Amino acid sequence: MKEDLLIVDAYNMIGNWPHLNKLKQANRLEDARDQLLAELSEYKKYRDINMIVVFDAMYVPGNSKSFRKFDMEIVWTSKDQTADSYIEALAHRKQNRFTQVIVATSDQAEQWTIFAAGALRIPARELLRDVQRAKQEVDVEARKMTDKGQAFRHTPFDAKQLLELEKLRDKMMHDDQ
Repeated sequence: MKEDLLIVDAYNMIGNWPHLNKLKQANRLEDARDQLLAELSEYKKYRDINMIVVFDAMYVPGNSKSFRKFDMEIVWTSKDQTADSYIEALAHRKQNRFTQVIVATSDQAEQWTIFAAGALRIPARELLRDVQRAKQEVDVEARKMTDKGQAFRHTPFDAKQLLELEKLRDKMMHDDQ
């Protein structure tokens, strides 16, 4: 069975998710980016999916970098590279017999290149609905557990153990490269 990798065109989500677009329109783009990352981080926990979030340099020129945050890879493209071109190349590179790439975008031109790589596409609004649905499902389960008088735990590990696991995973990823 293939492992899913969700690649998110970040500014495409900000432009298509009404609550984030409202922040952007109010000149609060940094807040919109932070909110998007927070929501995707929670979604990642609920769905247990690997995720890469790509921002292009359109709004932050010259800020090319890649780092891990919220257990996701966050990529800022270089000033001369769009998120679309980065995502297209990444989809071709990552799609293989072990990994099913899913690209979250509402860019119609990008979808044909994505499909040619063998990747799947999820529109921005559909991802938003799935993010909201995943949170609702967890909230319902939490209420059920609470109603039964049981403590609800999101993970079998405490914060210190999760930090140690994160460090170990990062070390293993760096050793592979």
